[in-house]
Amino acid sequence: MPFSVLIPARLASTRLANKPLADIAGLPMVVRVARQAQRSAASRVVVAADDARIVAACREHGIDALLTRVEHATGSDRLAEACALLGLAGEEIVVNVQGDEPLIEPALIDACAQLLAERAECVMATAAHSIDTLADLRNPNVVKLVCDALGRAQYFSRAPLPWWRDGYARGLDQPGVELPQPRPLRHVGLYAYRCAFLQRFPQLAPSPLEQLESLEQLRVLWHGERIAVHVTPLRPHAGVDTAEDLERVRALLGPARR
Repeated sequence: MPFSVLIPARLASTRLANKPLADIAGLPMVVRVARQAQRSAASRVVVAADDARIVAACREHGIDALLTRVEHATGSDRLAEACALLGLAGEEIVVNVQGDEPLIEPALIDACAQLLAERAECVMATAAHSIDTLADLRNPNVVKLVCDALGRAQYFSRAPLPWWRDGYARGLDQPGVELPQPRPLRHVGLYAYRCAFLQRFPQLAPSPLEQLESLEQLRVLWHGERIAVHVTPLRPHAGVDTAEDLERVRALLGPARR
């Protein structure tokens, strides 16, 4: 099952300057991400950048990259342009790997692509894992989701989801309170798309729920499309949003090596 990995990379970042080019063990972060993606079953891996410096850094290290417009509001918009520039056919599967995920698991990329290939009624696939702490359940930066009986997303939220009536009635801070079964799910920001839908997505009107929650994937559900969800038993490594995250990843990868 052939598929492509596209990695959106934007130079500006509010919390970490020049994030795609940040050095991690001797390589720019975006190159680290691309090399992880190359370990998947993808037929090609391409970085879709908004700045020529990112393209140059990628090509210096043998990574395919193309320059897209600066003004894209979202990574999905950037990837839609990349699909057009690459001439991808409508039924081709594209996996969006975020440019700040240098520890992304290649097997998770494969699983998302394979799931979408198997689910003809879905335009997208994504991933999730079980939440194992009350802190994560309550944390608005941890996006939760619920699925239907066929493993398709019903809703994504920053709020605790589903609402655990009995647990909240007892008070989550009380001794002995444990998470409900089945465990709530944490969304992992990895997406597989059918190329035709990815190119159509920027033309869909934003949904009120998307704007309230600041979650772009809610636009897909609002317009009646379906998203398949791969639930992984493993907790993926967190991405790099801050300087502290960057130091954590540098510590994990150790001294510079190429």
